[in-house]
Amino acid sequence: MEGAEEKKKKVPAVPETLKKKRKNFAELKIKRLRKKFAQKMLRKARRKLIYEKAKHDHKEYRQMYRTEIRMARMARKAGNFYVPAEPKLTFVIRIRGISGVSPKVRKVLQLLRLCQIFNGTFVKLNKASVNMLRTVEPYIA
Repeated sequence: MEGAEEKKKKVPAVPETLKKKRKNFAELKIKRLRKKFAQKMLRKARRKLIYEKAKHDHKEYRQMYRTEIRMARMARKAGNFYVPAEPKLTFVIRIRGISGVSPKVRKVLQLLRLCQIFNGTFVKLNKASVNMLRTVEPYIA
């Protein structure tokens, strides 16, 4: 009997600090898992939304493309010509450096925000911007 009691006494009890540490760790782990799951669900919802938007845009552009073809066919059938609409937007990239650039060209490049080589910008196409692009044509692509 005494031997059994001594064995029980020798088994150390788990210190209170260790119990507290384990409890805190378990709570943090649960909290982290919940947060991770919530982020995963949010990411999933966003991906679904992005997919739906892309699907809608694809459908819209395909429809526009088919309309252009239909209009051209109808015009050809009637013996007329169909002139498609001009693009309203363009992307311009600067491809040449600054050496030997006239002041007018330099100013136009500055207005187009193309100060460095390989800079790019979107430009709305209207009469003024087309004239500006013609001026700086050797320096852009």
